[in-house]
Amino acid sequence: MERILFTALILISVSTNGLYSSLLTYGIFCFNLMVDEVKKTWEEALEHCRETHTDLTSLNSETERRLALSEIQHDRITKRVWIGLRFLGDRWLWVDGDPLVYEAWPEGDQEHQCPLRKRCGALTKEGHWENWDCEEKLHFICY
Repeated sequence: MERILFTALILISVSTNGLYSSLLTYGIFCFNLMVDEVKKTWEEALEHCRETHTDLTSLNSETERRLALSEIQHDRITKRVWIGLRFLGDRWLWVDGDPLVYEAWPEGDQEHQCPLRKRCGALTKEGHWENWDCEEKLHFICY
């Protein structure tokens, strides 16, 4: 079993309105996530995040993926949650403009390479990315 050790300050709070929040800080790096318990389509989630936070989250490293994964393990959260990953043209892009330098697709997965219908990205509770139908209503992660 692989263990990752890093020095971090993690503050986790749960509010009465069902909004989960984490703040990870180490060095000059800060990563703030919000998981909302309202289910929305990918487009609705994007709009909500941009109106109330910054954007749907991008996951640019193993550390960011693990932090996001820890936030979605609640029983009330869907098996997968929307992230800011979208297939446009001929490639997957982060909607906030971050380059796609880190990937977490399941090993051997081919479906994401040229999706016909499932063109929105989700993070599963197992920690993998999935391409999913954008009209499905899921929980989502904002930052």
